[in-house]
Amino acid sequence: MTAETITAADTRINARWLIPVEPFGVVLEHQAVILQGSRILAIVPQAEADQSYRTRETLDLNQHVVLPGLINLHGHTAMSLFRGLADDLPLMTWLNDHIWPAEGKFVSEQFVADGTRLAMAEMLRTGTTTFSDMYFFPEVTAQAAHDTGMRAQICFPLMDMPTVWGSGPEEYLRKGADLIEQWQRDDYIMPAIGPHAPYTVSDGPLGAAVELAQQTGAAIQLHLHETAFEVAEAVKASGQRPLARMADLGVLGANTQCVHMTQIDESDLAHLKMTGAHVVHCPESNLKLASGFCPVQKLLDHDINVTIGTDGAASNNDLDLFGELKTAAMVAKAVADDAAALSAHKALEMATLSGARALGRDHDIGSLVAGKLADLIAVDLSDPYLQPVYDPASHLVYSNHGRAVSHSWIHGVPQLQDGRLTRIDVPDLVLRVNEWRKQILS
Repeated sequence: MTAETITAADTRINARWLIPVEPFGVVLEHQAVILQGSRILAIVPQAEADQSYRTRETLDLNQHVVLPGLINLHGHTAMSLFRGLADDLPLMTWLNDHIWPAEGKFVSEQFVADGTRLAMAEMLRTGTTTFSDMYFFPEVTAQAAHDTGMRAQICFPLMDMPTVWGSGPEEYLRKGADLIEQWQRDDYIMPAIGPHAPYTVSDGPLGAAVELAQQTGAAIQLHLHETAFEVAEAVKASGQRPLARMADLGVLGANTQCVHMTQIDESDLAHLKMTGAHVVHCPESNLKLASGFCPVQKLLDHDINVTIGTDGAASNNDLDLFGELKTAAMVAKAVADDAAALSAHKALEMATLSGARALGRDHDIGSLVAGKLADLIAVDLSDPYLQPVYDPASHLVYSNHGRAVSHSWIHGVPQLQDGRLTRIDVPDLVLRVNEWRKQILS
């Protein structure tokens, strides 16, 4: 070995186990992940790293599994301030009688800033490194995520009625176009278009959203087929299922993310397959609101990309994506009547590489491959509730919860070190959250 054969780098992470996601289904042992700047320089056996690399920092994670950072593809981050506000209610009662009135009374730029920081603290603490948000004052959420150094898709809301963010579709689209222009070349922020749902957005604004997406390349994310009632009402009113209407309007495409999709028939499968649209599965929110069951394995069998999201903390009530994976895997087995449905490795792929595909970022994030961005996490498997370890992938999905995440990096920057958030002032955040609680209860 000579000086010429040694490569200098920033960080070396020695992992007991490593799940790269690409290739699929692989668990490697005693690997070294070498980081240089914002990217993964190499992943090699530790013995090879000893010979070939010298780093400024070495981290020995001898009882940990290292994997890509998780991607939470649907949520309403600021609604973390409404966590537990109105539980045990059906969707439309929950929305019409509780959530929408509370939003009208309390939501502001400061509410969104504080609620977003609360959500990011929880997500970072439990393994999420990229999230998608659809909520009011998206410019505030984008700035908060950027300042924290968290990767985020920010969907501006679009609906027919006035809200705290605007007077109607024209204003939403104008503000949304400005949001896209401001952030579309940013390293962290991915601006997108968020029509709320087929029952709250008419054809004209949906057509304008499609045109904006075509002009800018921005993705479209919308709630779709969340409940049987939604589908039945649409068929009664127009003779058409909501997904078919979206297809006719040109909303469906390879940059479209369909959230929930608990009601799927053969015609829906054909539309999804033909257009290349993605499905965002939110199992715990669907269970809590009794919305229905997304047939995940059937979608996968039809080669439809399925990702995962938590939805907002007001309807979940947490943002722990590992918990969501466990629920997703178990519900998928019951729905398919097949214990082999949605395996642990496939569930992990849903929360990583599949999410990256839906964002159009699978060339950069979603798996641990040399050259990709250094978005990764480490999970400590040393606790008794995770012992003994036969299959780390199985443990991550069926035995783990997000609090076992000990480290995370986004863009090569440490966000969590030994369970401690590095870029969020938690004591100050808790004070702010308690002030909001007092206001909301008053």
